[in-house]
Parts: sequence; C-alpha cells; structure tokens
Amino acid sequence: MKVVFIVSSLAIVWCMRFHTVVKRSYDKELDTFRHYFLVLATFVIALVLNEKFTLQEILWAFSIYLEAVAILPQLVMLQRSGNVDNLTGQYVFFLGAYRAFYILNWIYRYLTEPIFTRWIACVSGIVQTCVYADFFYYYFISWKNNSKLKLPA
Repeated sequence: MKVVFIVSSLAIVWCMRFHTVVKRSYDKELDTFRHYFLVLATFVIALVLNEKFTLQEILWAFSIYLEAVAILPQLVMLQRSGNVDNLTGQYVFFLGAYRAFYILNWIYRYLTEPIFTRWIACVSGIVQTCVYADFFYYYFISWKNNSKLKLPA
C-alpha cells in the first residue's frame, strides 16, 4: 500500500507540474499561502513535542504534524477562488474522509490494545479532521442541494 501511495502521489505531482490541462488551471495570484511558515512551525513543534528526543522520532513527529496541516494551502486557495471543480472537491473530500476514518482505527486500538501510546498521531489526526470540517460542511451542503461546490470567499 505504501508503494501505491507513493506512486499515486508522484503521479499527482507530475500532473500538476507537466500535464497541460491541469497545469493550465494553476493561478499564481491565488496561491499566496506562505507554506514555509507552516513547515517551520511544525518542525519546531516536533522538536518540542515528541515521544523520544532522537532524530528518527523527531522526523516522524515532524511528518505527522506536517501532514495534519498540509492541506491548508490547498483549502486557502480553493476558498480564495470561490468555485471548486468536481474532481478537486472529491479529491479533498476523500483526503479528509481518509483521516476521519483513521480516528475509528485509533478508537479501536485504544479499546483493544493494552498500551496505546501513539498520542501524537491521534491528536494530529483530530486536528487534521477539524481543519477539513469547514470544507466537509460545504461539500455536504452542495451534495444535498445537488449544486456546484462553492466556498465562501
């Protein structure tokens, strides 16, 4: 599954960079999110909040924290544009749904394992699901009304 995830992620990046139709849809004026602040903040948090102060553990915590907020630039850009095309809306929805279902996994593991210690992943997953909450709301409203997904600007 990790190989499929990595290959599909690389395919998405390739499409965004080189596919003529997808590349044409990029609007640099809307993409003003300062992602380097996000990366720096999550790295500092990983230095402070980790399970063991080792390089591997800090890098793992950094990846978990960064994953929790990595969708923010996309959500901000979608909100600035106002309109969300069908494929992008479904892609973002299923990214968030994936993390929301992960919460069920953590609840199951907490109830069945004698010692469950992955609090960093649990808290980050909850934060990530909360980040998606606003998008989920507008996604379900548009689905219920059978209308195009529009985010408030």
